[in-house]
Parts: sequence; structure tokens; C-alpha cells
Amino acid sequence: MMPNNLKLGVDVVSAHNLLPKDGHASSSALIELYFDGQKLHTSIKEGDVKPSWNESFYFNISDPSILSGLALEASVYNTHSGSFLGKVSVPGTSFVPYSDAVVIRYSLDKRGFFSRARGEVGLKVYVTDDPSIKVSKPTPVAADADPSHKAQRRHTFHHLPNPKLQHPTVANAPDPVVSQHKARKYGVEEMTAPPPPPKLIPMHCAAASQQPDYAIKETSPFLGGGRVVGGRVIRGGKIEGTYDLVETMHFLYVRVVKARHLPAMDVTGSLDPFVEVKVGNYKGITKHIEKHQNPEWHAVFAFSWDQMQATVVEVRIKDKDLLKDDFVGLARFDVNEIPMRVPPDSPLAPEWYRLIDKKGDRIKGEVMLAIWIGTQADEAFSDASHSDSAAALDGSHASSVLIRSKVYHSPRLWYLRVNVIEAQDLVPTDKTRFPEVHVKAHIGNQVTRTKSVEARMMNPLWNEDLVFVAAEPFEDHLILSLEDRVAPGKDEILGRVIIPLSSIEKRADNRPIHTRWFNLEKPVLVVDVDKLKKDKFSTRLHLRVCLDGGYHVLDDSTHYSSDLRPTVKQLWKPAIGVLELGIVSVGGLNPMKTTDGKGTSDTYCVAKYGHKWVRTRTVVDNLNPKFNEQYTWEVFDPATVLKIGVFDSSQLGDNKGGNSKDVRVGKVRIRISTLETRRVYTHSYPLLVLHPGGVKKMGELHLAVRFSCTSFVNMMYVYSKPLLPKMHYDRPLSVMQLDMLRHQAVHIVAARLGRAEPPLRREVVEYMCDTDSHLWSMRRSKANFVRMVSVFSGFLAVSKWFKEICMWRNPITTVLVHVLYLMLVCFPELILPTTFLYMFLVGVWNFRYRARYPPHMNVRLSQAEAIHPDELDEEFDTFPTTKNAELVRMRYDRLRSVAGRIQSVIGDIATQGERLQSLLSWRDPRATAVAITLCLVAALVFYVTPLQLVAALSGIYSMRHPRFRHYVPSMPVNFFRRLPAQTDCML
Repeated sequence: MMPNNLKLGVDVVSAHNLLPKDGHASSSALIELYFDGQKLHTSIKEGDVKPSWNESFYFNISDPSILSGLALEASVYNTHSGSFLGKVSVPGTSFVPYSDAVVIRYSLDKRGFFSRARGEVGLKVYVTDDPSIKVSKPTPVAADADPSHKAQRRHTFHHLPNPKLQHPTVANAPDPVVSQHKARKYGVEEMTAPPPPPKLIPMHCAAASQQPDYAIKETSPFLGGGRVVGGRVIRGGKIEGTYDLVETMHFLYVRVVKARHLPAMDVTGSLDPFVEVKVGNYKGITKHIEKHQNPEWHAVFAFSWDQMQATVVEVRIKDKDLLKDDFVGLARFDVNEIPMRVPPDSPLAPEWYRLIDKKGDRIKGEVMLAIWIGTQADEAFSDASHSDSAAALDGSHASSVLIRSKVYHSPRLWYLRVNVIEAQDLVPTDKTRFPEVHVKAHIGNQVTRTKSVEARMMNPLWNEDLVFVAAEPFEDHLILSLEDRVAPGKDEILGRVIIPLSSIEKRADNRPIHTRWFNLEKPVLVVDVDKLKKDKFSTRLHLRVCLDGGYHVLDDSTHYSSDLRPTVKQLWKPAIGVLELGIVSVGGLNPMKTTDGKGTSDTYCVAKYGHKWVRTRTVVDNLNPKFNEQYTWEVFDPATVLKIGVFDSSQLGDNKGGNSKDVRVGKVRIRISTLETRRVYTHSYPLLVLHPGGVKKMGELHLAVRFSCTSFVNMMYVYSKPLLPKMHYDRPLSVMQLDMLRHQAVHIVAARLGRAEPPLRREVVEYMCDTDSHLWSMRRSKANFVRMVSVFSGFLAVSKWFKEICMWRNPITTVLVHVLYLMLVCFPELILPTTFLYMFLVGVWNFRYRARYPPHMNVRLSQAEAIHPDELDEEFDTFPTTKNAELVRMRYDRLRSVAGRIQSVIGDIATQGERLQSLLSWRDPRATAVAITLCLVAALVFYVTPLQLVAALSGIYSMRHPRFRHYVPSMPVNFFRRLPAQTDCML
């Protein structure tokens, strides 16, 4: 696509609730659009505070590489008075292709501090590369003899009306968003000294500490950027590389491309060649090509430089045979002569090399290959077959794919809302009774139904909402069937309609959707066409169907969500920072399986944040695997959690292709808001798993984490915004709906990621998404109760102290309290300033005790350290229970379900209290800094403001008119909900 074909399309739909400016409770509105030095305007709508334009405009995009830094500005003016009514600014990061664009209502903002603005304007903004669309030409506004229009003439407006709104079809429109991160030069630091021993860090996630073996340890490793000491990188003399959070690892790469002029090995002239690359005791084998003398392989092999003990690399071509493979030819390379490649250099060009026989005097054809020394920053790293995994592979493509590191992206999820209104003209099969009908809807494996209605007039009415989860690309169809309950447990289908999801309207807000009538078809096959025409079916179904993109479709647990953005990309806010994760190694693993009488493990790691999943390569037969892989995510909200899980692969060796599940080794959660900016967190996290025999440490995961803030102002502004998108408050879903939809979302994500290569297995996705966090257990209930008691322990301590004051246990303290009490009674205006000043001083005092590490799972807080075996047996019991007695099973499952809800409520209460405690504890350094600053400001304000005035204003504000209220939570509530709690420390 040529750059000059890329255009920005803007559909101006309508506006409503504008400020009246012409003296007649109305406005003559006009919208001015400004983008990249181009200015256009709509037509003028006389005397209307709810104008509707339905006009299209197209701007030229001069440079697509800077599109993300541009913005579209839409200003609304009243043409009679020339006054300003409001403006909207749409950042370039929210521009999407036409296929993803929906109409969004933007709230009008003020131009200045003293200006006024009200209302909303509906715009549809998208990017198109259709060459048939021409850029809108500017047209001047007609002159007006009225002197009141002088102010209006200061603006230049242009417009291109398009009342029919004929949009182009955008095919294969590229993403105009350009990465904002500059590539850094790669360099290799030399290990000059061994790292110091790990430093044990005490846990402060709970009042009671846990065993040192279960605590995280701070390390000081030598990474690619330099030595990490106290969270700061002490750099060497060389340039920092792109892989600066992991240790630099060197590999010998061999890329085998193809061969030519290979000799025939038998009388039939056939040859089944394959390549064997041998470096000392390690070797890599390609797949064989049947009956081909000019084969192509395009395979890459990586041999660890630390494990290499050979000085010669041999590339052998052999002929595949049943009994013994025949030798064809080989090429030798001296290791000392192999060149070093450092990104961002381009890949090394492959060359033709002659093949010789074992004696070295005959040429046996040629092979094209490239051989070089590189690091894990090389592009070939993820696609290479590694030498430390060769023992579990048979040389086939399917086996080599299972061990490679890959990046996955979750599908974009939508909520599909189906409003079943009514049916018309039922044709029941039994004329002697009134049909008892309901509508059953299903998409894929999601099935739900409306309530049953007795249709006395053959026109039943429901008006029920059914909500589903749909994933792009839309592969399933919405199937609605009208069914009659003819007997208990027996339904008869009266008609069915199939609606493709791609034909359903999308919306980003709560705007009304037009209803449609759908004709139902009989679900039977009729061979006689004449009979089918004669027996025409006329029942109709009245529906309102839409894809809601203004919600965030939850697939994580609400306590550990890694993404809070809505589905529609146009509602996404700019990123506030970058999260970098270095997965260094796993140490001290417990053997997960037995091979040849020896305990071993085939380990890989999975990290999830937002829509992006990453999987490291699988290190085979190693209890201390080293990964040294680094990944990056954009951060849009600090109140999100990064999750890293460690698994043992059961798909290699003898279990390859079987139904064995990958075994979970452990998991680590890191909340972004608990990280200081630009600090490198290098820690060793214990991998803790709860087994039927109790909690067990499976090993230690070594990580390096860094959060970099790109815009501190934007990050602090996010703290005042609602945690979830606006639709969750305008039209909230029930708790039962959210639980059911989350279960369906996890099922869809697991199915989609399971289709990748290598597949991310279902048990891995479910473990990373914490699908079992809502299930009841005695251990979790006791842990939440202990958390709640810990929250209220401060009030109990104050009560006990007050009793001691009343009992005169310490006369001096009691006298001082009496004096302070009398002072506050005599001067009530000092109560609030004193309280806020005390909170300020406590926050400043707690700064020296602030945590310097991310929180981690606490065994003692989770009540997993000393748990009764009977409670463990109950927790690991299946749900529903496997008891034989039906009555016991029903009562037991009901008890667990109710107890699970009580457990969640207790946990939520404890979470609110812990957030209040974290307000001054520097658990979230930015939030605590804001809190103590506000306390200081409040202390000064309340000092100079009379208490009566404060009380009067507070009461008036609390009883304010509903017109001045908002549906979304207030700024203090949003700030409070983003504070961290000890949910991150729960096992």
C-alpha cells in the first residue's frame, strides 16, 4: 500500500444536550474538524440542541509513521453568536481500521478554565486505504450580513456532506500505530565477578511472618545491562543491550537451507536425505525428504556455547534407511573461525559449501547453510532446535515445535446481548392445548434459555436479556430456537433461526439498538419441494441483538486481573508505561517424573499480562534450567497483575501425543502498582503448590522485573478514573452473570490458544486465569477471617487502650489524655487539622519501613502451613462431591456453594480494610505520596476554614440534586479501589 493512499475517515453522526446559545433555548450548531494541518466543517443545523448530521469527511495522512502522535480535534460552535460549545480530542492511538470502527459518543470538554461545555457528540473515526476515496476539499463558509457573525468569521470551516453515509470497505488495512519504543543497541557484558549470595527478605504481607524457606530472596545478579545492586543497575563500559534484564547466553547457530546435486545411493536412483549437525556430543537432525536430490529443509539449530567442548562443527547429509542410514557427504567448520553476529545486524547470508566424503578426496554435492555465534537476542533463537532439548526429540517437526518459545495473543472478546422481546403467529403441533414456549439460544457450547410463557393468544412476550461471550474472528453462529414444553423434560422445536455474528451491529456505549423481526424456519428436512412451499411457515421472532464493546470481558479473576480495557480499541487510553520481565532461571526443582530410574523435569514458563501471553522454550531433563528470555508489555493501568507460571511438560518422550496434562510447578503474581518506576527487581521467588499432603516448595523462580513510566501525569490521572469501563456502571451485569461469562471466556481463550503451534494447553490457561479461585474451602475461609480480624485489630487496640485510660493504669498518660480532650472540646476547629496532621506524620514515618520488593504468596497468611488433613481432603474433593449418597451430595454441595459466597464477602471486606491500611504504608508509593500530600493540604485548609462551614458544605454536597450526580464512582472512590491489598499474598 502506498503511503499517499492512507486516509483518516470521520463520520459525524449527531450531538445532543448542547448548551443553548441563541436566546431561544436552542443552538445553531456546526462542528469544525482539525487534523494534521487540515480543517473541515459540517453543515449548520439551525435551532437544534440535538442536531443530526450523518456526514463523512476524509483527511490525508501525510506520514503514517507519526500517526500515533497526532490527534483529531472536533470543536462545536454556535453560528449565530460565534460562541464555543465544547470540543473533543481523539488521540491517534485509538485510530482503528474501518472494520473495527464503531460510533462513540464523546463528552464535550471545556476550552479553558472559565468556558462552559455540555453534551456529547457522536463520531466514528477510522483509517482506510481505499484508493477510490478522495480527500475532502475545503469549502469556505458563506458570508453573513449579520454583524453578530463577526466572531464566527475568525474560523475557517470546510465541509463535505454525505447524508447516506456510504462507507468504504476496508480490506487488509494495516495498523497505523507505530511502536513508541526505540530499539537499543545490543552489547555483551563480561562476567568479572561472581554474584553475592542471595539476601533474605522478610515478608510483610501479614502480621505473622512465615518460614525463611518460603520467603522471597533478593539477588544481585550480573545481567546484560550490568550488576544489579539494590534495584539499581551498575553498568560496565560497554553499551547496554536490548536483553539487559537477563544473563547473556551465547549460542552456535547453524541454519541449514537446502542442498543440490546430491548423488544417488542405490540402483533405483532414489535418495531420502536429511541433515545431521554434530558439535561434540550434541547433534541436531532435520526431517528427511523422500526421493529428492535437491532437498530444502530451512531448519535452525542452536548449541549452547557454555556446554560446547568441540573445536569442529560437522554438517553431515545422510540417506534415510530402515536398518542403517547411509552417509552421503559432510562439511567441516573450525569453531575458532565462526563469525560473531550482534543484532541489529541483518541475518547472516547463507552460502553454498561443498560436501566431501569421509576420505576428503571426492565431492558429493553442495549444501547451503549459514553458521554464526549469537545470543538469545538473535531472531533465530525462538525458531531454533536447542541442544539442551535434543534428547527428547526424534527429529520430526512436530517434536521440535513443542519446545520452542512463542508469543500468543488472546482473541478479542465481546459480550453478545440478545434481547428476546416476543414471538408472533405461533403454529403449535397440538391444537388442544395452549403452548408453553420458551426461546433457547446457543453459540458454540454456550446454551441458555428464557423463561417459559403460556401463549394463550399465540403471541408470547418475554422481554429478557441473554448475554454470551463471542470471540473474533467470529466463527460460530447465534442459533435461536422456539420450543414448546409438551411434557416434563421434553421440548418440541417449533422453529429456528441462524444469525451470523458478523452481521450483528456493534456498539461502544449504551445507545439504543433497533429491533428486528426474524422469520423462523422449521427444523425438519422436507424432500418434497411442493409440500415445502404449500406448508409455508410464518412464525416470527422479535429481537434486539448487538455486540457490546464498551465492557471489559473478564477472563481473569477479579482480584488478579491483568487487563481492564474495554473491547473497542477506540476507547483505549494511551499507555502509561512499559513493563519488562526477564525470566532468568528456575533452581532447585523437585523431580516431576522419572526417566531411566532418574528424577527429571521438562520445564517451561508461561507469563500473562493483558492480551499477551508468552511461553519460554522447554528445557528438557534439567532440574536447574536457565531460560534468560526477556519480554515487554505496554501498561495501561497500574492496578493490574503480572502472572508467571512454571510447568512441567508431559508431551515429550514416551508421553508425546498422549492425554497427559502438563503439571503445575508454581506461580508468581506481581502487582504493577507495587513497583517503583525505573527500579530493577531481581528476586528469587519460591514456587509453592498446595498438595493433598500440604503445602510444598517445588523450586525457586529467578526473575528480573522493571516498570518504566512513559507519562507520570497520565499515570496519576488513571488513579482518579473508574477501575472498569463506563458500561459496567451505566448498565451493570449481575454477579451471577459475570461468573458465568468469565467461565465461558476462559473456555474460549483456552480453545483458541490450544489451536496455536505449539499449543498452550487448557490446564495451563485455567491455572493462569485462576479458574478455581471462587471454590469454597475451609482453609480459604479461615484465611479471610484472619485477614478481617487483622484489619479490625487496630480498633480493638484503641478500645483496649481507652479502657486502660479509664482504669488509670498509667496516671501520667491519663492526665495528658484529659488535657487533650478538654482542648479539643474547647477548640473543636482543631479536631480535623490534628487528625489529618497525625495521618501525615504517620505516613512520613512509615516511609522508612516501606516495602522494597514485590509481594508474594504467604503460606502462613493463606492458612496452609498447619492445616488439618481432613480439611485438605475436603478441599481437594471434586465439585460436586464424589459421595455416593444423593442426599448427602446435594446438601454438601449446597453448603460449599453458600460458604464460597460467604468466603468471598469476607474477603472483600478484608480487602477494603487492607486498602485503607495501605493508604499510609507506602505499599503503593505513588498512592501514599498523594494521600499524605492531601492530608497535609487538608490539615491546612481545615485550619483556616470554620468547622461550621465545612459541615454545611459537606451536608449540602451529600444531599445534592441528582442532576449533579454521576453514574460512575467519584475520584476518591476510584483512588481507593486502586490501592493494593493482601490478595496478592494469598496462596
